[in-house]
Amino acid sequence: MKPILFIFLTLMIFNSCKNGDKKTQMKTNGEPVYLEPSIDVKKELTKYTNVKLTADLSSLSENEKQMLRLFIKAAEIMDTLFWYEAYGDREEILGKISDPDLRKYTEINYGPWDRLNGNASFIKEIGNKPAGANYYPEDMTKEEFEKSTLADKENLYTFIRRDAEGNLISVPYHIQFKEQVNRAADLLIQASKLTTDAGLIRYLTLRASALKDDNYFNSDIAWMDMKTNKFDLVIGPIENYEDQIFGYKTAHEAYVLVKDMEWSEKLKKFAKFMPELQSGLPVPAKYKAEKPGGDAQLNAYDILYYAGDCNAGSKTIAINLPNDEKVQLEKGTRRLQLKNAMKAKFDNILMPIAEVLIEGEQKKNINFDAFFSNTMFHEVAHGLGIKNTLTGKGPVRKVLKDYYSTIEEGKADILGLYMIQQLHKKGEIKGELKEFYTTFMAGIIRSIRFGTSSAHGKANMVCFNFFNEQGAFSRSKESGKYMINIEKFEAAIKALSNQILVLQGDGDYEKVRKFIDKYNVMNDTLKKDIEILKQKSIPVDVVFEQGVKTLGL
Repeated sequence: MKPILFIFLTLMIFNSCKNGDKKTQMKTNGEPVYLEPSIDVKKELTKYTNVKLTADLSSLSENEKQMLRLFIKAAEIMDTLFWYEAYGDREEILGKISDPDLRKYTEINYGPWDRLNGNASFIKEIGNKPAGANYYPEDMTKEEFEKSTLADKENLYTFIRRDAEGNLISVPYHIQFKEQVNRAADLLIQASKLTTDAGLIRYLTLRASALKDDNYFNSDIAWMDMKTNKFDLVIGPIENYEDQIFGYKTAHEAYVLVKDMEWSEKLKKFAKFMPELQSGLPVPAKYKAEKPGGDAQLNAYDILYYAGDCNAGSKTIAINLPNDEKVQLEKGTRRLQLKNAMKAKFDNILMPIAEVLIEGEQKKNINFDAFFSNTMFHEVAHGLGIKNTLTGKGPVRKVLKDYYSTIEEGKADILGLYMIQQLHKKGEIKGELKEFYTTFMAGIIRSIRFGTSSAHGKANMVCFNFFNEQGAFSRSKESGKYMINIEKFEAAIKALSNQILVLQGDGDYEKVRKFIDKYNVMNDTLKKDIEILKQKSIPVDVVFEQGVKTLGL
């Protein structure tokens, strides 16, 4: 069949597909139904604190400012694509909301489901969120999908829909979003003409092409090859957190970034230790036989704009990309530390939590440098361990399906601490280990509050219970505050590192499911502690006031 005819028929079939959007109802007399909240939205909005997302851009040239404006326009397009992936028709639901607080809460969550409360619905007329978001038909079962003979059903860049006869079909992102990705690609090409950095020009050019055909490998390689760029744009369908039925489908997002050259220079030295740290992992040799790419990079940035997946609910403060295992083994990854966003969360959330729940003497050990390092090495640690199962079943990502994101985030948390331990022994990291550990403990509580719909939240819940089981910390009955036991904390780091790496290498889906289900449970005491934080109006996350006007562009 000719390509043009194929695309035309696919679009025709897609237009007749069922369950493409999550529709709300209209009155039969033509009057719109104004959707009503099922919760106290004004109260729930206090889970977020507003922070202006800014950076010092006073030294930028006019061409650089224009390039950033184009980056933001392209990012805004990713926002609309993610709305479709997460919910469906953005304008259709927002047009039926008259309450400004409900509208704001819906915008924060990219739909009517509370991302910090297990994706529970907060609108009366709408049920809880489908596990597959808008990637699959709502009536599709796992069994139906797995029995399907669709060749590209596990492809990262396709929607699964039904044709007129009810059969499952796939629709590539670049076909579903043809108009939008073409506009975004044009903006990237325009931006490439405003810089003299050869690496950035090549990346933007290849990324523009990738948006139009869903082939991202070459642009990922080009992104890794960039070394001298002051500005960066992470854009496209990237993470698979939104697909909670299989973890196959990726979600559109964008980060507009300006590199902190001074901080990035300081971080360079850590990348060279990756092979040594891999070989020292506390597991049998076969679970660390893979060699991480030798081109791993650490950089610090100020983020100027979030869009799409990374802006939904809890906000990302560090990035480890690309996710493609082939790129990782060939080139490694780049770890981007979003310094201004980190500081916003540290000041507004982590320190207030510590004031309430960390024992007085140990509370003094908590500081931003430790928080920055814990976050940074979390991202670095994604590059350690194993990417392909030892059983020949394929990549860990595919084999562990919907549990992959949780176990991978748990791995990064715990191996980040392992890296800090090892580098501290070598004298490469300043500060006392108790500072990193105590800050990590406060960080666990911070991340648990992201809820069960978040891979990071679930991973931290698993870590909390595993560490509790190992006696790594205790809670005073009198004060209700936590304190760590350094010796047992270190033993727990080693034990959990071993357990997770073996689970990933073996690729046993059922064992991973049982492990996560066992530890991903919040006990009554912790529930009460979390409730205390809520009563004290300590925010769970931030909402950034962002954009061209906020940045003075």
